[in-house]
Amino acid sequence: MDVYLDNASTTQVSPEVFEAMKPFFIKDFGNPSSLHDKGIRVRKILNTSRKTVASLLGCSHTEVFFTSCGTEATNWALKGLAFANHTKGEIITTKIEHHATLHACEFLETLGFIVHYLDVDDQGFVDLLQLQQIISDNTLVVSIVLANNEIGTIQNIQAISTICQQHSTYLHVDAVQAVTHMPLNLSELQVDLMSVSGHKFHAPKGIGLLYIKEGTKIVNLIHGGQQENNLRSGTENVPYIIGFTTALQHGIDKYKDYQERLNHYATYFLQRLDDANINYRLNGPPIGPSRLSGNLNISFHGYEASDITFYLNKAGIYVSTGSACDSTSIEPSHVLQAIRVPLKYINGSIRFSIGEYTTKEELEYTISTLLQILSELQ
Repeated sequence: MDVYLDNASTTQVSPEVFEAMKPFFIKDFGNPSSLHDKGIRVRKILNTSRKTVASLLGCSHTEVFFTSCGTEATNWALKGLAFANHTKGEIITTKIEHHATLHACEFLETLGFIVHYLDVDDQGFVDLLQLQQIISDNTLVVSIVLANNEIGTIQNIQAISTICQQHSTYLHVDAVQAVTHMPLNLSELQVDLMSVSGHKFHAPKGIGLLYIKEGTKIVNLIHGGQQENNLRSGTENVPYIIGFTTALQHGIDKYKDYQERLNHYATYFLQRLDDANINYRLNGPPIGPSRLSGNLNISFHGYEASDITFYLNKAGIYVSTGSACDSTSIEPSHVLQAIRVPLKYINGSIRFSIGEYTTKEELEYTISTLLQILSELQ
């Protein structure tokens, strides 16, 4: 049996998304910038997709800009703001961000920006008091991961937004893990920029978007054409935009059933570990509204995660020891270090990310196999 439990890294393209994309490779393949009928038809379809996405996210279609991925969107948000604004020289982020944010901030530090890295508590929640103490009139942007990709922590963005508004500071959120996995409406969220990536919710790899609230002062990073309202040059990836739109629509429609089932699976998983008297630590908040459904980052006391994942892989069970973007590192995850996972646990940390297509049979097989491996590795 093959069991895929690495959905936080990427998801399979769903059948309905694949079918929706196919005509735009073969029949409706025109360049949406062309002025002939074939190009104009595709332009109309692209405009409809943008409006559909905007409606699903609760914003205006003029605020939706398609990108190649979430990493590009985050780089554009931070660098685009920095290059467009010359009066504010400080940025605030956290110690548990995705490397797209952290590395973009490190680059901006080389240009003279001062970057403050907020602490988090042992469940991964931002220290709001520290944010209030650090933010100032010189703060250009606060960049926060809405739902953490490694430990599933969902931040209190409303409280963070209020603090930013009090100081006339932009707020960027990395919502790559959040979209379709939690309720999200930009008309209520009160953020200025938001990064999204399609392959986290059954769209293909290679398509994302950046939401830019109207009035935000930002410049483009990619030059060469007038696409995306003159802010992101390059011929639009129409098949993937269609796939993104279809996946977003289906993901939002299915969310409530998806959340309930995945939380049930996650609770059952932990209960089986408890019943077997396994010494483990669940990293991040308890299962519930402050944690992404299906995200289980578990540290096993006294074990090496590399050993466990090796034997799980041999059994056809695919999991992760952290972010797929940093899978070659032998150092403990920066996120787990930031939430102060004890030394006896941190090297035995594995992320099981249950997904929409995970079955109860697959979960049973995974748990039984895991318990056997833990017993044999003792």
